[in-house]
Amino acid sequence: MTVLVQDTGFVADDFTAAFVPLAEAQPGDAILIPSDTNPADLPKALDANGVAIAFPSFADGRGFTLAAQLRRLGYQGRLRAQGHVICEQYAMARRSGFDEVEISDDLAARQPEANWLTRANWEQNDYQARVRG
Repeated sequence: MTVLVQDTGFVADDFTAAFVPLAEAQPGDAILIPSDTNPADLPKALDANGVAIAFPSFADGRGFTLAAQLRRLGYQGRLRAQGHVICEQYAMARRSGFDEVEISDDLAARQPEANWLTRANWEQNDYQARVRG
């Protein structure tokens, strides 16, 4: 099972479409993008019903770059970080363009909802805001 994290905390997953690997996707499918995807392949996802970008490890930050690039290309749909994203990375995920983070039940047990909620004010709590006063 998995847990979905949004700015309000742990929420029920209301997305019913199955994610299809980018290489097999048809227009209108929900797409799963691996972290090692070539950025030149991202335009294939622009008409997707939803996009999940895989995070195989919390130390693999390529998904943040892919999300930001996908948003810059004009993707407006639901964008999910899927896998091993830790609560300390939630603000970065939101700033990169993700709408939500999907984590495992095991990770949710180690990092309960309260930990994630401390990062839910990601728009107000950033380095530049602190420096500017």
